[in-house]
Formats: sequence, C-alpha cells, structure tokens
Amino acid sequence: MKAIVKICIAVLCMITGYFKASSADTKFADETLKYVITYKWGLITKDSGEATLSIKNQGSKYYIRLTGKTKPWADGLFKVRDTLVSVMDKAKFHPLSYTKIAHEGDWHRKDVIEYSYTGTNVKGNASVYKEKKGNVKTENFELSSSGDTFDMLSVFYWIRSIDLANIETGKKLTATLFSESREETVKIWKVGEGSVKMRDGSKREAWHIKFTFTSKGGKKTSDDIEAWISKDGKRVPLEIKGKLPLGHVCAYLI
Repeated sequence: MKAIVKICIAVLCMITGYFKASSADTKFADETLKYVITYKWGLITKDSGEATLSIKNQGSKYYIRLTGKTKPWADGLFKVRDTLVSVMDKAKFHPLSYTKIAHEGDWHRKDVIEYSYTGTNVKGNASVYKEKKGNVKTENFELSSSGDTFDMLSVFYWIRSIDLANIETGKKLTATLFSESREETVKIWKVGEGSVKMRDGSKREAWHIKFTFTSKGGKKTSDDIEAWISKDGKRVPLEIKGKLPLGHVCAYLI
C-alpha cells in the first residue's frame, strides 16, 4: 500500500509531454488546476491523494508550482507532502531552475537543478539532500544533454503550446528529462482522439497520448503513462493514467 500511495502522487508529476513546439511565443495566463488521484484495482476505487498545479507570470519568467499530498485516510499508511517548483524562461520555453521538496513517510529529500545553455547543449548542476531519522546525506551531480531538455513541470506547459491536431498519429518524438540525479529519455506519440468522462459526469473531447521513459542505457525507468489532453484552446490535461503491479492510478482534473 505504501508504494500505491507514493505512486499516486508521482503520476501527477509525470503529466508531461515532449513535442516540438509549433509556437515558441505561446503565452499563459496565471492559472490554478486541481486534480484528485485515484487508485483502481478491479472493482476497488479509492481516492488516495490530491494535487494543485499553478503558474504565475513574473516579468520574463514563469513560476510553476505543484503540490501533492495524500488524503487523510492514507496518511496513516504512508504520509506524502511534496512540493515541486520550476522557473522557466517565457521566450524560449527553457527551464532555468527546478526544485523538488519531498516529505514521504519518515524521510525528507530536497533536489535542486540549475540549468545553463551553450547553443543546443544543456547542462544541469544538481544537488540532492536526503534525511531519514537524523541521518543526512548530500550529493552533487552534473547532468548534460543536447536539444530539447526539461523537468517535470516546465514540459507540462510546453505540451500545451502544441497544436496536437497537426501532429501525425503514431509518430514518436524524443526529448530529455533532467529527473533529479539522472537524465531520462522520453518518447511520446499521439494515439488518437475521443471523449473523456469527467468526475462531474460531463464529457469533454480530448487527444489521447502516451509516454515511455528510459535511462541512457535504454533501460525502462518507469511504466508507461497515458494522458488525455483537452481539444479546446487551453489544451488542459484532463486525465492521466499509470500502471501498478496491481491495478493502476489515475489523476483527474476536478
């Protein structure tokens, strides 16, 4: 059960996509989106967590914030309180810094990544702080990539600048994710389109997309993720689904 509750929060952190932007000058107004995270296995359905994602305009930068926490019933099993913050350059859609503060169970962790750019080359100076029952460990890493590179929050808004109607169905596109202390390769493709039933019973038209995550060596770093993105002008993620050894978790816009 601990793994289920933890992954419920992690899935929302993966509501990201990597398509070549059709418009680098897409602008986002300040907004706040709320999600409920649900565990499903057969006939069992249980709301396990909730998350809030927001973006604010401040000068030439976007400040993006995601908070996730377990529901009160789940706190007694495995309490989660996570906060992720990404600072992003508006004009280039480049992440400038990324911070994740995690309080999960009996351990605390803080990850910070600072980005720098030289042409198409991207470097990330990453630091990790871990603390469990008074034992503290710190580490530093240098991450690198070439081409489109993001973190778990900056890509969330990048995908919403894409006109998915003009992306060929089934065509896989690739980018790099700086994920805490490592580089991951993400492949994404549009599966098709259809309607999504919302929690209030209404239906909305959406694009259906999938993601795969692998390490530099090609080893899978997590199970595949599916997402449904609204077909209106805002292109909001309506539903995100991830697999578990038993059942799966879904994040729903509410």
